[in-house]
Amino acid sequence: MEPLAYRMRPRTIDEVIGQEQLTGEGQILQRMVKSKRLQSLILYGPPGTGKTSIASALAGSFDIPFRQLNAATDSKKALQQVTDEAKLYPGMIVLLDEIHRLDKAKQDFLLPILEKGTITLIGATTENPYISINPAIRSRLQIFELYPLQSKDIVHLLHQALTDCERGLGDYNVQVQDEVLEHLAQAMNGDVRSALNTLELAVTSSESPIILTDEIFQSLVTNHPFAFDKDGDTHYDLLSAFQKSIRGSDPDAALYYMARLIVGGDLISICRRLVVTAYEDIGLANPAATERTLAAVQVAERVGLPEARIPLADAVIDLCLSPKSNSGVKAIDAAIAEVKKGRHLPIPNTIRDAHYNGAKERGHGVDYKYPHDYPHAWVEQQYLPNALIDTQFYHPNYTGKYERALANHWQQLQEKRQH
Repeated sequence: MEPLAYRMRPRTIDEVIGQEQLTGEGQILQRMVKSKRLQSLILYGPPGTGKTSIASALAGSFDIPFRQLNAATDSKKALQQVTDEAKLYPGMIVLLDEIHRLDKAKQDFLLPILEKGTITLIGATTENPYISINPAIRSRLQIFELYPLQSKDIVHLLHQALTDCERGLGDYNVQVQDEVLEHLAQAMNGDVRSALNTLELAVTSSESPIILTDEIFQSLVTNHPFAFDKDGDTHYDLLSAFQKSIRGSDPDAALYYMARLIVGGDLISICRRLVVTAYEDIGLANPAATERTLAAVQVAERVGLPEARIPLADAVIDLCLSPKSNSGVKAIDAAIAEVKKGRHLPIPNTIRDAHYNGAKERGHGVDYKYPHDYPHAWVEQQYLPNALIDTQFYHPNYTGKYERALANHWQQLQEKRQH
């Protein structure tokens, strides 16, 4: 018998749980189904987020055959056989798993087929397609990113599996409390396939009457770093501790928390949090470190785990031992807060757009002083709206050579304005 995760795959796009940014009402995949015009595409995201399920659901929604191949293990001949079959079923959906591993011969074979629309290709990959997929292939496919499912979505699917007698485990009459299923969902870190298959193992390995507890599930996933945090916050606590350790300049602690995330296979969260931390907590104190972090993240996404740990470790140590400044985020947050007060104030006429007929008659751009026409490319004139004159959003930090230089220049400008 097929695994539970396979049996419980959605049969149409309406049955897909999660990924509402693609499958929800009015979103792109729903619109494709309603318009009966499906385009070839790439689904990009971590394991267990529904790439194969969405491809299968689209095939069910269009009521056309669905075939599944692997770019790494299936030969060019297998692609040819599927293409020949598609002549009988125009638009047949072909899921090509690990599309980032297409070799040149298979790419050359696929290009004219994609041009003609002989098949509807759905590529699936855990790698960043903007880096790992040949541009010629990529340009012919729409790219959509999938995200780890939320715990509530996984719990919903677990309930479905426990009550479905046809495809699921409904005949077992399982007894389990909601909070136990919530703990299992949280432990899976967004991987619905692992959650369903863990549930099936727990049920089929138990004697009647089947009463599932935290202890039973914990015995099955003891190697999972987030397993059974009963507050449901372990993953977010790790990310928080990771960033705060970098902010606090403690490389040992930051490496420890990143190691726990690496063991959990959560490369996406590590990369996102590292980039955010670089700009939020180091920022103008050391812009070169933020650039190096972005480069390290791009390498990590390209090579994947376990090799990704190497550039990520370098970036973490670099950020930990860098001078820190949050002046940029504080400045933009202060400006946003001002706007949210409803203060959409008139822009001074001198700096309004003057590139259209009639602008001069309205006073737009009149008397504007072009800074490059003045010594040191600076001249005193008003930029803020009248009601905000003398408002200061940016308050420089004097940490790091770069922001000290910015702060000194900023101070000189302030002194000029006061004269």
